[in-house]
Amino acid sequence: MAVKIRLKRLGKVRVPQYRIVIVDSRKKRDGKVIEEIGLYHPKEDPSYIRVASDRAQYWLGVGAQPTEAVEKILKITGDWQTYKGIAGTEGTLKVAEPKTDKLEIFNQALKEVANEPKGAAVTKKAAKKTEKPAEETPAAEAPAEEKPAAEEAPAAEAPAAEAEAGTEA
Repeated sequence: MAVKIRLKRLGKVRVPQYRIVIVDSRKKRDGKVIEEIGLYHPKEDPSYIRVASDRAQYWLGVGAQPTEAVEKILKITGDWQTYKGIAGTEGTLKVAEPKTDKLEIFNQALKEVANEPKGAAVTKKAAKKTEKPAEETPAAEAPAEEKPAAEEAPAAEAPAAEAEAGTEA
């Protein structure tokens, strides 16, 4: 049985993701595999490559033939150089920078806000906007509040007087 190391395609249209697999050469591209030894995501920046080095060395040692694409990936990770006994086994794999923790980002933002000087112009503009409506509003609302109170008082007393008259009779 001829064994190949090749890529198995996954993912959506225009977003390919591959698995590096060991498979019989007569099987379909995405058919049944013997073993999965790695992942390859070419659309990420830098491309995400992860290969189980010990399993790749084993399969290369027992005669599995890599496709051209897989051979390039193995050269990037340094597994091909290790198998062939060539110097430079560290490979040229680029690793993405680790993402900063959300708590760190929040703490940095707090420090930036605390170091900013307080501008007097901002405070004055806010004070002017609140002063004008405050002067106009109480004068307009005061008479409106007194009138309904005067109208409601007799109406409130009338039902109470009717209720008393009903109890006396």
